[in-house]
Amino acid sequence: MRKKERQITDKASLEQLLMQSRICRLGLYDGQWPYVVPVNMGYAAGCLYFHSGLKGKKMEILRASPKVCFEMDCDVEVVTGEKPCNYTTRYKSVIGFGTAVFVEDEAEKLEGLRIIMRRHAGPTEGFRPEILPRTAVVRIDIESMTGKANPPYEEWS
Repeated sequence: MRKKERQITDKASLEQLLMQSRICRLGLYDGQWPYVVPVNMGYAAGCLYFHSGLKGKKMEILRASPKVCFEMDCDVEVVTGEKPCNYTTRYKSVIGFGTAVFVEDEAEKLEGLRIIMRRHAGPTEGFRPEILPRTAVVRIDIESMTGKANPPYEEWS
């Protein structure tokens, strides 16, 4: 990272950013083109979870190539000024890499859905049993991640 003063490497701070961010953008590669798709997610124990339908472009790509990049940001604000060089953007962001795993075990699938619901302060019980076979739950095992902030990390609380 070119501006080292903006880098965030502390795991607790990165996890805080994961929990503050509303949307996760997944970067996938189908062998020909990059593909970026937003997903709602939950985070627990070093893993991201998201749910999806069983079919579609995202799921096809993940089955063929499970390596992913993810990006999340929060506290984004454009700062204006009298001159172009006075403009900047304040933000906090996390970029990471991991491997997507399709959760097949029903108990883990339910737990993944609960993790997502807890992330959004929603109910964690009452999933209809007939929905589970039609719902994919994907766990991303995070291999690495780093963060960046403007203003630099030391300046925000």
